[in-house]
This record gives sequence, C-alpha cells and structure tokens, in this order.
Amino acid sequence: MPIHRRSFLTSAALGLAARRSVLGRPGFQGGAPDVVVAGAGAFGMWTAYHLGRLGASVTVVDPYGPANARASSGGETRGVRSAYGDEAHGVLWTRWAVESMRRWREWDAEHADRLLPPVFYTTGDLILRQERTSYLERSAANWDVLDVPYEFLSPEEVAYRWPWIRFENLGAALYEPGAGVVRARRAIESVAQVFRREGGAVTLGRASLGRSSGRTLLDVALGDGGPIASSAFVFACGPWFPKVFPELMGQRIRVPMGHVYYFATPPGDGRWVHPNMPSYGIPGVTGWPALGPDYRGFRVRTGGRPEADPDLSDRWIDDEYHGQARQVLERHFPDLAGAAINETRSCHYEMSATGNFIIDRHPAFDNVWVAGGGSAEAFKSGPVIGEYIARRVLGIEDDPELAEAFRLGDAAIQDGDR
Repeated sequence: MPIHRRSFLTSAALGLAARRSVLGRPGFQGGAPDVVVAGAGAFGMWTAYHLGRLGASVTVVDPYGPANARASSGGETRGVRSAYGDEAHGVLWTRWAVESMRRWREWDAEHADRLLPPVFYTTGDLILRQERTSYLERSAANWDVLDVPYEFLSPEEVAYRWPWIRFENLGAALYEPGAGVVRARRAIESVAQVFRREGGAVTLGRASLGRSSGRTLLDVALGDGGPIASSAFVFACGPWFPKVFPELMGQRIRVPMGHVYYFATPPGDGRWVHPNMPSYGIPGVTGWPALGPDYRGFRVRTGGRPEADPDLSDRWIDDEYHGQARQVLERHFPDLAGAAINETRSCHYEMSATGNFIIDRHPAFDNVWVAGGGSAEAFKSGPVIGEYIARRVLGIEDDPELAEAFRLGDAAIQDGDR
C-alpha cells in the first residue's frame, strides 16, 4: 500500500495523539527525548526528520555524524530509478522510488533559499541489454500498474539520441525519463540541517543497549558519554548492524563493498555532463554523467572487495581494481578511454538475507525497532521509508502486508553469499 502524503498540520495532530498513546507509557522520564535514533544515515535521518514532523522530540546518535565519509549514504551521488523487475517485491519498491522522486523534487523546491544547490537531478535512466529480458519486461509491467512513463528504445534510437554510447549486440534498451541522481552526502547534510532547525538534536556517540525493565529498554549507553533515556528507540545502523547486534543481525545482513570511480571529462565536452546524457545500467555496472555544481566527473560503479569491518576498512581503491572500470569506458564510452581518475569512493552496502528492507521490532523489546537491510536500494526511497518507520514507531501505521514484508524473518546469509 502507498503512503499518502498529508499536510504538516494533519501529521502533527496524528503524531501528538500517537505520543499520548504510545510514548506516554510508564517509565517515560520528563526531559528525555521521546525517541532516540541510533544512526544518522538515510534510514536514521529521514526517520528522525519525520518523527519530528509528527510531533515527537528526537535525538539522533551516530559515531561519526550525519553524511560522514564512512557511511553507506555518505558518498557523493546515488542513483534514483524505479526499475525493479528482478525483485519479488518490485511493485512496492517501484512505488516507493517513484514517490520518493517526487519528494526529492519537493525537498529542493521547499528549501531552495536555504539549501542551494539542489540535491536531485533528473537525468533519465537507460538500461542496456543484448536482449529483451524478463527483468526489462517485468519492470515495464510494474510501471504499467503504477502509470509510470517509460520507453523501449531500438538500437537505432539509442544511437541517434546518444551516439557516444556503445553496447555490443544491443538488442533492447529501456528508458525511464523521470529517474535521476541525488547528491547523496549533500542530501543527508540537508536533512540533518532541517531536522536540527526544527528542534531535533544530533550527538556523537556509539549507542548500545543500556538498562532495561522486562521487555522495555530504558536507555542506550554511549560509552564515555553516559546514557540517554527515552520511551522508544530506533537502531538504523546500516553496515554496522552485525557489530551492534551480532546474534540478531550477524546472519541476516552481509556488508560487501562497492567501488565508485569519477573520471575526468574532456574540457568543454558537454556529452558527459548533465543534462546531456542519462544515468545508465549495463550488467553489473551503473553510472551517470557529471553533475553540477562541482562536476566531480563521469561516474562508474563496479563490483568491489569482500566484506570488511566498516570501522576499519580503507575507503580508497587500490590500482589493482581499476582495470574493470577502465574496461567499462573502453567498451561502452570509448571517447573516455584513458581518462584520468578524478577520485574514487568505496563504501559498504548492507544486503539483507530476505532481499528486502528490515523494519521490525527487536524481538527482546517492545519499544526498540531495527531499521536497515537497504540492499543497495534504500537511499533512493529514503523520504518515504523514513515516514513509514516514523509512523510505525508512533503506532499510526498498521498495514499488516507491509509489516510482514519488512519482518526480520528467519532467512540467513549463506556462506557462499558473503
């Protein structure tokens, strides 16, 4: 089911009512925040923002701070597309991604005076394959259900629109004109900024389970920083989940690393710069044109290294891995072959055993939620995911179908998947 956008006044009224029924339970300590959110990435910051809009007082705790370089959501850019024909829950993900595109645009419009430059850029997304696969067909079927514009393009049409793109034996191309790219780090910074301006608090620290009474958690421990008491807690720990809750999440989430390259574009050559070409998807690789205002370069994302500790992993990419990205240029963008690398990025993804997002109560506590398992797709739907989690926490979202879809479940990561 979709989450329908409500006006701020309506949401605030619902939120205040929910606080009286959900957060006003025995054990609430005056002066403490209504909700503590552990994690300041896409899950955590959007959840905190919507909790605040719904009337709750919120404190966000993160070891490194919002939009930090180690976070999965701390990269320079993230694609926002809605082609999910290869997913069992593809219609849901498509619906949320399309709704989020609208909200990204609204976010830029609402905060243009304070948050220039914008964070969302409409590029369109072009998927290239040798044949018309079931993935393409199912993605189009999902769009038909939701009335999302798209085009199947012939090889001749691709060559006419973007003659600098190559794809050997191209048999099918699927184009989503409304898709785009978000300047990720800047986006999370902006959400955190608005959250603070509207009364939210962000503090540095690593939250862990603190004191409890039966099935109620009373506070989170912050090591040297002392405890923070609250009535409800949301752990949105991303790739740190297996470290924070090793028994609960260690077999439910794996954390591989992805490699991102930003290649220099030829001086004065606008072909590789927004808005002159779309984001693109070829098997195993995604990327997009350079975006203003910083023009970091033409982006190529390839496979990366095996999983490692997100606190200790090096985030630069060694030369031994550069060959794959350069082969992408040679095969598909030959006019960029040999281009200099402006910079590289390496980040952890959190892939869930269920293949879907995880949004559920902690099995040991009635007032503790876990929210994660982004499976490399959650950032694009952050504005919608955050509202959904906030409403779940406040007891004003009770769609049983969605709750079941996001349940922790019993699935476990297999050794061969790591």
